[in-house]
Amino acid sequence: MKKIIVAIDGFASTGKSSLAKLLAETLDYTYIDTGAMYRAVTYYALQQEPQGNINQERLILNLDQIKIHFEYTHLDHQTFLNGVNVSKEIRLSQVNSEVSKVAKISEVRAFLVSQQQKLGVDKGIIMDGRDIGTVVFPEAECKFFLKALPEIRAKRRQLEQIEIGNEESLASVLASIKERDLIDSTRIDSPLVKADDAIEIEVSEKSLEEVYQQLHEHIIKTIS
Repeated sequence: MKKIIVAIDGFASTGKSSLAKLLAETLDYTYIDTGAMYRAVTYYALQQEPQGNINQERLILNLDQIKIHFEYTHLDHQTFLNGVNVSKEIRLSQVNSEVSKVAKISEVRAFLVSQQQKLGVDKGIIMDGRDIGTVVFPEAECKFFLKALPEIRAKRRQLEQIEIGNEESLASVLASIKERDLIDSTRIDSPLVKADDAIEIEVSEKSLEEVYQQLHEHIIKTIS
């Protein structure tokens, strides 16, 4: 069967990464976690400042010092920043609260979009994010856009935080989710919008398996 590019866009905590990993494993495709790339840049920026406040000018000047790569280990899909495994650190609440602010910086987006496009040259990839089907790969053969109620997504994010030992109230997580939605949807450069040819899926009342089956069925029809 032919190799294609699958783009999964949507709001935070709609299950994009989990679905992309499952689909990549089933189809023997390469999974590219663009969200982790933006998180890694955010974590790098936070580490450069003593008070943990991001210096945008310094970050832009240092973008060429940032090297991100992924590895599959016994711990699953791992993200490395300049040779260090930061898979856990990039999921911390401080990164959660700053990543959308970093992601709206035009220079950061240009830097990462260029890397993402290079990864898709040979196709056979599944990439999730906010602008994959609109900016990174507008020519992608399969495009999906996931959405869910903020309250549902906040609960999912809170559970994820608990799993990595980060206790955070549901109210705090919900506020962060809503702020991210606003920033992602209103930024001037590559805002979070559904591509005209993307399949929109409301996942609030659906299990991961149900959404997976829906996506998988459409992809198989496309590549067969």
